[in-house]
Amino acid sequence: MERIAIIQVPDLLRPGMTVYVAGCAGEPAGVLDAIRARPDSAADVTFTGVWIPGVNRFDWTALTPTTRARCFFVTPELRAGFARRQVDFLPLHYTRIFPYLRREAGIDLAIVTVSPPDADGMVSLGVANDFTPSVLDGPARTLAVLNPHMPATHGAERYPLERFDLVTEDTSPLVTMETGDVPPDIAGVGHVIAGLVNDGDTLQLGLGKVQAAVLQALEGRRDLKIHAGMISDPVLPLLDDGTLTGIVTNVALGTAPLYERCGADPRIRFRPTGFTHDFGTLRDIPNLVAVNSVIEIDLFGQANAEMLDGRQISGHGGLVDFLRGAPAAPGGRSVLATAAAAKGGNLSRIVPRLHPDSVRTTIRADADLVVTEHGVADLRHKSVDQRAEALIAIAAPRFRDTLAEAWRGMRAAM
Repeated sequence: MERIAIIQVPDLLRPGMTVYVAGCAGEPAGVLDAIRARPDSAADVTFTGVWIPGVNRFDWTALTPTTRARCFFVTPELRAGFARRQVDFLPLHYTRIFPYLRREAGIDLAIVTVSPPDADGMVSLGVANDFTPSVLDGPARTLAVLNPHMPATHGAERYPLERFDLVTEDTSPLVTMETGDVPPDIAGVGHVIAGLVNDGDTLQLGLGKVQAAVLQALEGRRDLKIHAGMISDPVLPLLDDGTLTGIVTNVALGTAPLYERCGADPRIRFRPTGFTHDFGTLRDIPNLVAVNSVIEIDLFGQANAEMLDGRQISGHGGLVDFLRGAPAAPGGRSVLATAAAAKGGNLSRIVPRLHPDSVRTTIRADADLVVTEHGVADLRHKSVDQRAEALIAIAAPRFRDTLAEAWRGMRAAM
């Protein structure tokens, strides 16, 4: 184990290397600053990681014209590099990313944020325990970035500090994410979904406004649990009042009070993505309710969760893993959620067919329950006509007649 100053990290880079840099709240801000200060060190280097839109905002491709990024979400900051084809976007489910990073990604150097060592010399991956365990199981050379703001969390992977080839220190605050206000239409979606939740259920909620809306609408429920890829600040009041009795997650993305709570509260446990998203794990969780947002859904039940007007703005994430895993569990069910309309109510999110330039993130056979602020469309065991009728019934009222007319034309041509 060799200790280096953080300003020396660029000296580790060589042309042709593939470098894994942890994402979410494990993003090593000080390392990014050191590389940004010496951009030429990144020439002909490929950086890879599971960087989340709206959270991890670094543009690797802006360093030099020959620096590349290999990603699993197209973040806004990587859009320009994606257009220049400096960004390689891999459309993989989370369950496929985990083994890919271990065996197939060809990673030469892994840069990961860890907690300071404890009395036994062990460090923790803290609130960013998603994909890094897979990378650390591989052959890559490793750099541990000790950060005093990273808590040692319950269940997260721990390693002896000597296990790392290189060690540096960074006092930068962890990446944070404010929940912000929940728009009225999304709050309505949250209230409808909360009506589907029973005492004792286990919830999976995708990150974002829908997660916040659902959690804020769960007043009066008891003995709820969370099994998810991510948690954020709105879990805190539910832990305080006893609504939530246990959480299993990969990462926490929020503010400093959430991170502090994750280090102190044994009810919050961190496990790697290879466990949390595994089909075998999910089918063994009774009454698992998986809730994920989509951008648009058509009258067949196909959904797009990653493209807007033909532009890639996100990725698959763990959506399909949970969409298929939850209904396999005893009493389990999955929910696809969207506000009924966008652009000030002028654009329906329920459409006759998906936009021709979009992709189908989920196929119609996987659709279970679909929710807007106008209600629930239960598509389970429904004929194609019944599915279309159920979806039209939860569309924004101003679009229902147009959708019904479009379905009649589509149905006649089938």
